[in-house]
Formats: sequence, C-alpha cells, structure tokens
Amino acid sequence: MLHVTCAIIEHQGKVLVCQRSASMKLPLKWEFPGGKVENGETKEECLKREIKEELGLEIEVGSALTEVDHHHPEFSLRLYPFICKWAGGSLAIAEHAQAIWVDKSELKDYDWAEADMPVVRELLFY
Repeated sequence: MLHVTCAIIEHQGKVLVCQRSASMKLPLKWEFPGGKVENGETKEECLKREIKEELGLEIEVGSALTEVDHHHPEFSLRLYPFICKWAGGSLAIAEHAQAIWVDKSELKDYDWAEADMPVVRELLFY
C-alpha cells in the first residue's frame, strides 16, 4: 500500500489542478498535486516538500479531507487529501503537463485520476 498525499491548494477563490504528463502512470489524467510520504516524514511535511519540488510553491497545510483507498491492478494506494493555501513562491511546473487554477464548480469538467474522484466529490459539497 502506497501512502500518498494531495493538496487542494486554494488561492483567490480558485483551486490548483494538475495534468499528469504523457510519460507518467495514468498519462494526461488530472489530479491534485502531491506525492509519496517518505519514512519519518509527516503527511504535512510530505505535502510541503512535494509541492515545492513539483510546482515551486510554498503552502500552508490546513484541514484534512476523507482518506481514499484506491486499488489499481498493479498497486494500491491510500490518498490523504488536505485543504491548503498558497503561501508563496511562483508556479514552476517540474513534472506535470500543465497546472491551472480553476473554479471549484469546474472540477467536474476534467478527466480525473480515479483515486482523486472521491476528493472532487467531497470538495463540491465542502
């Protein structure tokens, strides 16, 4: 079981969504950014590190949403979503095909990675 965090980064009434690159697993699917929790690292530390590495942003980690267990044919993951706020830095995409700020009402319009779908549904009613 992989333990993975994701950040729902809010700024000026919008949320940051990222499209996986064509070379990643689940190519071109949309997701909330984040990554694998490393040994000895808290979920919050993981999120701050991953968002800085992948997107060049500094974030404040806020409240947790409902954890998601998802099973792919070749691996299983537990996703830990957190509501976050943009706290500094400039958006610089390192791994994703694109990263864009969208209104929450637009979230349903994207082709999401399956593990992120319960997070999208929870956000729409958050």
